[in-house]
Amino acid sequence: MTLRIRKQTPDPAAPKSGAGPATTGSLRPDLLAAGARRLAIIATLAAVASTLFAVLDRVIVPLDPRSTTGALWLFAVLGNLGLSLSVAWIAYREMLPSEKLLDLGLLYEVGEALCLGIMFHSISMRPDVIPRGWSAVAVWILAFPLVVPNTWGKTALATAAAALMDPVSLFLNVLAGSARPSWLTAFLLFVPTVVAGCVSLVVSRIVFELAIAAGKGQEMGSYRLEELLGRGGMGEVWRASHRLLARAAAVKLIRIDPSSDARELLRRFEREARATAALRSPHTVDVYDYGTTEDGTFYYVMELLEGFDLETLVHQFGPLPPERAIFLLEQTCHSLGEAHEGGLIHRDVKPANIYVCRYGPDWDFVKLLDFGLVKNPASNDPSQVTVAGVIAGTPGYMSPEMGLGSPDVDWRTDIYALGCVAYWLVTGHRVFEEGSPMQVLMDHIQKRPEPPSRRLEGHIPAELDRIILACLEKDPNNRPQTTKELVERLRSVPVSTQWTEERARHWWLANGSRAREARAERLAMREETPRESRPLARRA
Repeated sequence: MTLRIRKQTPDPAAPKSGAGPATTGSLRPDLLAAGARRLAIIATLAAVASTLFAVLDRVIVPLDPRSTTGALWLFAVLGNLGLSLSVAWIAYREMLPSEKLLDLGLLYEVGEALCLGIMFHSISMRPDVIPRGWSAVAVWILAFPLVVPNTWGKTALATAAAALMDPVSLFLNVLAGSARPSWLTAFLLFVPTVVAGCVSLVVSRIVFELAIAAGKGQEMGSYRLEELLGRGGMGEVWRASHRLLARAAAVKLIRIDPSSDARELLRRFEREARATAALRSPHTVDVYDYGTTEDGTFYYVMELLEGFDLETLVHQFGPLPPERAIFLLEQTCHSLGEAHEGGLIHRDVKPANIYVCRYGPDWDFVKLLDFGLVKNPASNDPSQVTVAGVIAGTPGYMSPEMGLGSPDVDWRTDIYALGCVAYWLVTGHRVFEEGSPMQVLMDHIQKRPEPPSRRLEGHIPAELDRIILACLEKDPNNRPQTTKELVERLRSVPVSTQWTEERARHWWLANGSRAREARAERLAMREETPRESRPLARRA
C-alpha cells in the first residue's frame, strides 16, 4: 500500500482591489514544461555537434594531446560531452521540477560556453589575420535563451556570465601555451560575442513579455484568465472574468501528466465538478462551469472568494476563541450535512479546504472547497476506486479507517476530519505532528490524542474538549453519528461570550485587508515549504 501526500493547493481567494498580476516574475507551468523538454533536445544537439566540430578541428589542425594546450582541449571536449549528456538525461527523465530544470539549464549555459570557448580558442589566431565571423560562444549565447525560456533577470545574468567565458577561455589557452593575440585582434574577436549577448537580452525580453501576455489572455470556455491566484501540485487557480457577463470568477486548471493515469484523473476532476455543482448549501463553493481544453487541460469555474482558508487564518492570527471556532464549525457542518444526505463523502476535510470570507452582507461566512476526493458509497462507478491501491487524502486529517484502506469508509470519516479541524482552530496544533507523514497516519490509527485543553494556555470549555475528542474516536460508532448531532452538541457548549455579527464585522474591518498579503505569502512559500514549521501568532 502506498501513501500519496497531497500537496497544499493555495485557495482561489483574494481581494479584487490592488492585486497586481502574479505572473510578472514567473512563467506558466506549460511554458516551463516545454522549456524543460527543449533543454534535453538542445543539450543532446550540443553534445553531438560540438564533438563533431572538435574532431573536424583536429583533422584540419593537428594538436599534440601530450602538450598543455592539447590536454586543455581534451578536457574541454570530454567536459562538454559529459556535461551535455548529463543535463540531457536529467531533463529527459524529469528528475527535477520544470522550474528547477530551467535553472539548471542556466548553469549549463555558462559551463557549456566555457567548454566551447576552450575548444574554439585552441586554434591560435595568426597575428596578420583579422578575425571575422562569430565565435562558438557568440552563437551559443544567442541561441540558448531563445530555445530554453526563463525569467528575464535570470536569463540576463546567465547570458552575461556565459559571454565572459569567451575571454576566460582564451586566457586559459594562452596560459596553456597558445600564442597571445594582439589587443586589436582580441577586441575584434570578442565584438561578435558582445553583440550576440546584447541581441540575446533584447530578444529574450521580448519573448518573455509575449509569454506573460499570452498567459494573461488565455481563455477557458467563456472565461478569460487574468491573474494567477495560486499554484498547486497539478495545476493552478486563476482570477478570471466572463467575456459577456460582468462577473469575476476563479478558474481551477488541472494539467495532467501524460505519464500518469490520465483517464482516472480526468474522471476524478469531473466528479469533483459535478458533485460540487449539485450541492445547494450556501456554505459549499458554487461551481459555474467545467470542461476540457484542446490540449487536455481540465478546468472548472467557481465563485471568487475574498478571505482566508482556516490554515492561513490560524497561522496569521493564532488560535481562535472557542466561540468563533464553534461558529465556523457549524457552517462547515451545514455544507457537509447536505453532502452526506445525498450519499456523498468529502474525504479531504482540512483547514486548507475550508474558506472563511466576507460574503455579501455576511461576515465570517464559511465556504467548503475541493470535493476532489468525494465518494458515493452506493455507487459502483469504478472511477471512485483509488488508483493502484494508493491512499488519497491528507495524513494529518485522515481517519483511522481511511488510513487502513477500509472499503467501508462512510460519512463519519468526515466527522473525524472535522474533529481534527476543530483541534487546529482552538489550539493552533495538529492532533499529531511528530514524525513523517506515515508516522502521523499511524498515530491516527493507534494513538489516543491529547486533549486540546492541554495543548494551549487558555480556557477551552470542558464540553468543547469532550466534543472534539468524541469526533476523534478511533471507532466510528463512538463519534457523533451525523453533522446535525454534532451541531446540536456544539450549540450546547457554554462560552463566556457569543461570537456575534458585530464582533465578526469589527474583526474583518480590522484584518480583512491582510487577505492579499496572505495570498502573496502562499504563492511565495509554494508547496515545498511545510506550514507547520512556521511560528504561530498569538490568539486572535
